[in-house]
Amino acid sequence: VSKTEHFTDQQNEMAVLLKAMAHPARIAIIDYLLSIDTCICNDIVDVLPLAQPTVSQHLKELKNAGIIQGTVDGTSIKYCINKETMQKFESFIGNIFHKIEKQENGCC
Repeated sequence: VSKTEHFTDQQNEMAVLLKAMAHPARIAIIDYLLSIDTCICNDIVDVLPLAQPTVSQHLKELKNAGIIQGTVDGTSIKYCINKETMQKFESFIGNIFHKIEKQENGCC
């Protein structure tokens, strides 16, 4: 029996997103994609101090988690942020901060 069965769908989904984001190179990729409209993998390789295969692996992890989307454009893939996934993430994180603000006694 998988331990994930003991948690809600939202908790499992957020865990997948957070795990995929838990690397500085992936955060850098997300930052880069947010700074432009779309790009191809080679553009990302040019701005990160990583080899192309390493960047591709990070892109794969982000795509598998649904954080980014990719579309084939000839021999290249254009990547962009998956807005729907990031809106779910924003809502989840916002809810955490809302609950913290509502707590009367800020500490245990």
